[in-house]
Amino acid sequence: MPNLTIMQVAEKYDLKPDTLRYYERIGLLPKVPRKKNGNRYYTEGMQGWIEMIVCLRHSDVPIEALIDYAEMLRQGDDTLEAREDLLREQLANIEEKRHNLDRSIKRLKHKISLYESGKIKENKSYFEEYKILDDNKN
Repeated sequence: MPNLTIMQVAEKYDLKPDTLRYYERIGLLPKVPRKKNGNRYYTEGMQGWIEMIVCLRHSDVPIEALIDYAEMLRQGDDTLEAREDLLREQLANIEEKRHNLDRSIKRLKHKISLYESGKIKENKSYFEEYKILDDNKN
């Protein structure tokens, strides 16, 4: 991979240049090298960092967790277990979101079926059947 300008990297990874600057500013990226004229350039190693960030962001890992992850990466292999723990925690969060989405989809499909069957006119409360209060417990 050749060194790329900020515009080339932004295009390659479908990011805005401001996003790349932000990632550098908050410590997600190591300090990006600059040419004599002050323009950033992204080495193969920097592009690897960006790929990791993009992959984890697309996996719904929040910025705060990514910052922690990036800091642990910089610390080296002593943080392997902590990095794994962080990713396991993120996976659990996403699985909980999926569970909540699946439950919401099921409820909405049921509600739509009430319209389709005409049972919506019965004005029945589905609060308990839907176990709405259990939403806060999961």
